[in-house]
Amino acid sequence: MPAIVEGDMLAGGLAPAIVASRFNGLIVDALISGAAEAFTRAGTRDDDITVYRAPGSFELPQVLRRVVDSRRHDAIVCVGAVIRGATPHFDYVAGAAAQGIARIAETAPAPVTFGVITADTIEQAFERAGTKAGNKGFEAAMAAIEMVSLYRAVEAPKQ
Repeated sequence: MPAIVEGDMLAGGLAPAIVASRFNGLIVDALISGAAEAFTRAGTRDDDITVYRAPGSFELPQVLRRVVDSRRHDAIVCVGAVIRGATPHFDYVAGAAAQGIARIAETAPAPVTFGVITADTIEQAFERAGTKAGNKGFEAAMAAIEMVSLYRAVEAPKQ
């Protein structure tokens, strides 16, 4: 049988960061709360969580780059909300945020997860921030927790 390496859901002792946009604040605040709740439920002390606020989702990769480079955090969750409007602005902002975060995550020493909501309507965004369709901030934090332990298992010396 092949060896299977998986992460666990224990976050005790972690120093996570949440990189969040301020734009669409009502929705993003719910995502931040969801992410923080996931970390604390899994054992992280509330005082060990740091939230960095960017003006909008377009700026998330810029802030993320500096947070990653600081090497202060064991995991980083990115949250924001981009809601479609009547112009192509949505496509540019959502694409730049997703591509920028993904590019940085590829080489980051700590796991980086994506909890940025892209929605056609404000109602859809609220549903993804905890009203009907779960909380994408919570989900992104749980993925980050699992990834930390998976990274550690991969990097551990072979027994």
